[in-house]
Amino acid sequence: MEDEPNLFAPPEKRGRDAKPRKQDNQRVRETGHDPSGHRARLRQRLLDGGDDSLADHEVIEYLLMTAIPQKDVKPLARVLIQTFGSLAGVFNAEPRALMQISGIKETAAAALKIAGIAARRLALTTMREESVLSSWQALIDYLHIDMAHLTHERVRVLYLNVQNRLLLDQVVSDGTLDESAIYTREIIAKAMAIGAAALILVHNHPSGSPQPSRADIQVTQKIIEAGRHLGITVHDHVIIGREGHVSLKAKGLI
Repeated sequence: MEDEPNLFAPPEKRGRDAKPRKQDNQRVRETGHDPSGHRARLRQRLLDGGDDSLADHEVIEYLLMTAIPQKDVKPLARVLIQTFGSLAGVFNAEPRALMQISGIKETAAAALKIAGIAARRLALTTMREESVLSSWQALIDYLHIDMAHLTHERVRVLYLNVQNRLLLDQVVSDGTLDESAIYTREIIAKAMAIGAAALILVHNHPSGSPQPSRADIQVTQKIIEAGRHLGITVHDHVIIGREGHVSLKAKGLI
């Protein structure tokens, strides 16, 4: 009579038909296909290091690891960075655009989208905690995350109370590749409706350069003049581009 299999033996000794243990399945799900230990090393660098412990493509890679556990996603992460230009470009890309990349399905696109949402909400929360004017870098970080890599022009208005704390962050226009309408009357009417004491105008330049045009300066002066008669201050007009940002006030243009 043959001996019964030892139920407490390692899997390879339990017999041909033995099923993997629950913890073995869990380990496979966590590490994915990782014969070289690359994923484990990447995870350890993330946990042990600071914000700069992973390169941009490795941040994308780690997110993809959670969505595509059984595939080497390093090449895919590099393709995404090359296609969309930067980490922020990937996070701001539309899911439909992401899924045009071979290997990116809904689950992976959703993982990348939620990372972008988290980054924007964190930056906005930081900005809301105090006066916008005294947390200027937090404002610029938030605007850059949201607008620098858009392929169309967007106009937003930040409405502030008398303490210059954020009352409302409103996108007032999403335009074509290089133009978007700014309606002075609507902006000032909204400020009055919500009791705003001041505002900051913001728009992006899809071309990448944040240098202001003559039209940018003229429309800003028009809104300043309209607000002045109603006790509403226009603190600044900030232009965002992939190459940086420009404050019209800092440049002495308003």
